[in-house]
Amino acid sequence: MGSTGTVLRELRGAQKTAKGVSLYSRYVNRPAGRVLAAGAFRAGLTPNQVTLVSAVFTFAAIASVALVRPSWGLGAVVYAALVLGFAFDSADGQLARLTGRGGPDGEWLDHVVDCAKMILVHTAVLISFHRFFELPGEIWLLLPLGFLFVAVLTFCAGLLREQLGRAAAHPAPPGSATAPVSRVRAVALLPADYGVFCLVFLLLGNEAVFRIGYAVLAVVHALFLVAFLVKWFRELKALRAAG
Repeated sequence: MGSTGTVLRELRGAQKTAKGVSLYSRYVNRPAGRVLAAGAFRAGLTPNQVTLVSAVFTFAAIASVALVRPSWGLGAVVYAALVLGFAFDSADGQLARLTGRGGPDGEWLDHVVDCAKMILVHTAVLISFHRFFELPGEIWLLLPLGFLFVAVLTFCAGLLREQLGRAAAHPAPPGSATAPVSRVRAVALLPADYGVFCLVFLLLGNEAVFRIGYAVLAVVHALFLVAFLVKWFRELKALRAAG
C-alpha cells in the first residue's frame, strides 16, 4: 500500500460515522488510533493482535491501581497506559476496515476486552479504596460497586440496542438523507466518554480529590444511563411500530 502517509490517507477514508460519539473520540482517540493502526499495518499486525496490545496496556494500568499505593506518579502512568490502550482499541477496528480482515471473531474479542475493562477498572478502584485509602466511612466502598453496576448496564444495554435495532431496522430508501452530526451532542457526551473518565486517575496523588472526582463521574454516568435507557427503549419501540 506504499508509505505510512498513504496508509493514513486510506485510513481516513475507512472511518466510522462521527454520529453519536463525543468530541474526545472524534478528535483525539480516533486520530490517535489511526496513527497506531498505520503503524500496526506497517508492522504486519492483525486486528486481533492490536486488540491484545490494547488489553495489555489497559489491564497493566488497572492492575497498578489495585496493587500500588496511590501517588501523583502512579496516576500519570495509569492515565497514560489507559489512554494508550483506548487508542489501540480504536486502532483494531480501523485496521480491520483497512485490510478487510475483520470478522465476527474480532468483534467478539473486542467486546470481551471492553467488558472486562469496564468490570476490572471499577473493581481495581474498590480494591485501592480498601487497601490504601483512609475513607471517611466504609459506605464509600459502595461507590465503586455502584459505578460498576452503571458501567456494565450501560455497556450491555447499548450493545443490545445496537444488535436488536440492526435486526429490526428496515433498509433506508435509496437517496434518503442521513441525519447530520450534531456538535452539541458531541460536546454533551464528553462526560460519558471513557477517555474523559480516564482523566480522574491523574488525581490519584490526593485521596480526597480523587474520591470526589470519581464520585462526581459516577453520578454523571448514572444520569446518562437513565437518559440512554429511555432513549433506547423508545427507539426500539418505534422500530416495532414501524414494522
